[in-house]
Amino acid sequence: MLTDVTAFAPATVANVGIGFDILGHAVDEVGDRVRIRRIEENEVRIRSITGVAGELPVEPQANTAGRAVQAMHATLSPGFGFELDIEKGIPLGSGMGGSAASAVAAVVAANALLHAPAAQLQLLKFAMEGEIVASGSAHIDNIAPCLYGGLTLTVGIDNPRVKQIPVPRGLRCVLVHPHMYLGTREARAILNINVSRSDYVWQSANLAGFISGCYSNDLELIRDSFNDVIIEPQRHSLIPGFKDVQRAAMSAGALGCSISGAGPAVFAWSAIQHAEAVRGAMVAAFARHDLQSDSWVSLMQNYGARVVKA
Repeated sequence: MLTDVTAFAPATVANVGIGFDILGHAVDEVGDRVRIRRIEENEVRIRSITGVAGELPVEPQANTAGRAVQAMHATLSPGFGFELDIEKGIPLGSGMGGSAASAVAAVVAANALLHAPAAQLQLLKFAMEGEIVASGSAHIDNIAPCLYGGLTLTVGIDNPRVKQIPVPRGLRCVLVHPHMYLGTREARAILNINVSRSDYVWQSANLAGFISGCYSNDLELIRDSFNDVIIEPQRHSLIPGFKDVQRAAMSAGALGCSISGAGPAVFAWSAIQHAEAVRGAMVAAFARHDLQSDSWVSLMQNYGARVVKA
């Protein structure tokens, strides 16, 4: 039986523009790693946190990875404990699903140490407990793609259902993270709880068109539907230069460009032949606003969290 396991969980683009709190996809080029060792003490503890995290709490109940494993430990009662080493590859407050990645990597690693591993849906629910620590509410548009991989649609919270959506194979995600911090709670707090009927209908049509375009390989339909009329207009002012970055991406050939999760990371979908030009244009646009950035180009038919060392 395994006693020492490391799992990797990828970064994610939540919302994907038009699917607030229900759509997300994985970005496999960057992520978090969690090493978990089986210990005799019947408890969950965090030994170390390294990487790009800055200061994070080592008390399990206040840490997304620790809280997720605590929920797992309390429910499954394995008869032993877990000790965690967390290596952050995703910056805090980046809009790239860092809190979800830590929670997901932790439950995937812990699951590999159990006598009877839990099902993926149960792992999803454990990771949700960790996400509440970071954002104050249960939402799984980061957790689901992080765990399952690819582009996912999630329906429901108490009894979530996850559907993986096909993505046309010639497409890539360009993800650009400007060097600034934007807290999820702050970005959610500014959102108006009231939505006009016309915007609701418009956004619903865009969501339906986007998903239909993914299933039918209709790039023009994806392009025409890639327009967030509800969340992006309320949040874009939190990201210096966002509109310039968006225009630059579209001028370079992107199908669409919007805010990744709560921001400040910005993502675009692009045909593979335009992806590097889109990346260069977005990075240059942020630089014009005195923001340096990191950037990645990713497949979207990719893996979710998995054990990388045992």
